[in-house]
Amino acid sequence: LKVPDDGYFRSHLARSWSRMLNLLGEYDCRLDAKGRLVLPSALRKQLADVVSQGFVMNRDVFRSCLVLYPMPEWERTNQMLRRLNRFVEKNMEFIRRFTAGATPLELDGTGRMLLPYALVKDAQLGNDIKLLGMGDRIEVWSAKAYADMRREKVDLTSLAEDVMGSLGNDDGK
Repeated sequence: LKVPDDGYFRSHLARSWSRMLNLLGEYDCRLDAKGRLVLPSALRKQLADVVSQGFVMNRDVFRSCLVLYPMPEWERTNQMLRRLNRFVEKNMEFIRRFTAGATPLELDGTGRMLLPYALVKDAQLGNDIKLLGMGDRIEVWSAKAYADMRREKVDLTSLAEDVMGSLGNDDGK
């Protein structure tokens, strides 16, 4: 990975590293009759420093699931989008499709959040859902879609080598 040597990138990177989340875990949850999700206490603890800033929920770009971004991560993602030239048609099409449906959310006093109906419908979420801590964000899957995805035949050894093999063991340098 070649890193541009400009001041903006270095200062942004330094700020980002100091606030990085490391959301971990797999959680079975249920939506209540009103479409609210109780965020598991283990995730709330991991989000303690950012939970008061809120979240943004959006569609995933690769799979039929939703992504819950803590607000600082959504803002970092938005900064990347703002760097795209909006006079390039592909860029505008991506921005339009990526941000369509993005919805700000907050936890209520009991740790629940109301999931946007349109997004729930798009991801075909039923009452039984699976939350996955994905480092800086949380994926929200229907329990069935997640089980189906887990059953897909993937050669994890080859995938790991293709994706991570060139990184080495020197802390990314």
